[in-house]
Amino acid sequence: MTLFTTLQSLVPQQKISEIAGRLAQSRHPMVKKTFIRTFASVYGIKLEEYARGSFSQYDSFNDFFTRELKDGARKIDDDPDALICPADGMISQLGQIDKDQILQAKGKSYEVGQLLADYELGKAMQEGSFVTVYLAPTNYHRVHMPFDGTLVETIYVPGQLFSVNNETAENITDLFARNERCVCVFDTEFGKACVVLVGAMIVAGIETVATGKIKRSDRVQRQTHHMTLKKGDELGRFYLGSTAIVVLPKSAGIAWDAGLYNSVPVTMGQRLGTFLQ
Repeated sequence: MTLFTTLQSLVPQQKISEIAGRLAQSRHPMVKKTFIRTFASVYGIKLEEYARGSFSQYDSFNDFFTRELKDGARKIDDDPDALICPADGMISQLGQIDKDQILQAKGKSYEVGQLLADYELGKAMQEGSFVTVYLAPTNYHRVHMPFDGTLVETIYVPGQLFSVNNETAENITDLFARNERCVCVFDTEFGKACVVLVGAMIVAGIETVATGKIKRSDRVQRQTHHMTLKKGDELGRFYLGSTAIVVLPKSAGIAWDAGLYNSVPVTMGQRLGTFLQ
């Protein structure tokens, strides 16, 4: 492993994220102003495409980090056969699930049932398709529906909080199946499908429209739902950068658009592929 990934194994990941979370949700004027202004300066963040155009309009760093877009800032591909990108970011990997293995990085794969924390559900995804989208700190941090579906279950899985950038993905075995995550399970016209929100180092939390902000715990939390969502609807959000993974069954029959590969930038609403079912 590299020095960066080795250090991540040694530091107290949960404690660092807990402290960061407390500071990020602080409404103290000096705390929030310092964090927001410093972050925006370091990452060159402008507010032209966001609904609130002044840094002073945000109640906390978390409020700023999960800022909402202006209406119409992202075009949602309205082709009924289009699978759209769930978030702004860049492609980490995408393609077919090889039996039960999802590609993490060159030479590294992990088991889909382990990622979903449900091996029966994992069997339903064998030979299916997946796309992994990495959200950098600069990105818009809400996750949207990549297809039409009815949310029937969420599975919160406690875990590690490794960084999820390319360097870590190339060096940490089973990264996405080891990190904290929330598995969102849907009924769709092509069968069961999932969107997995993966936590990471310093991420102060994961939130979905069905659960609200998920309270961290040391046990798996399963909740049933019946919430119908349309393609492009908001599904959840991250409090700091992370990863969203879309997992589809073989019956979805995705044909990926050309030019999509590791590190290609993508935007929420962009067509990634076409359903052939």
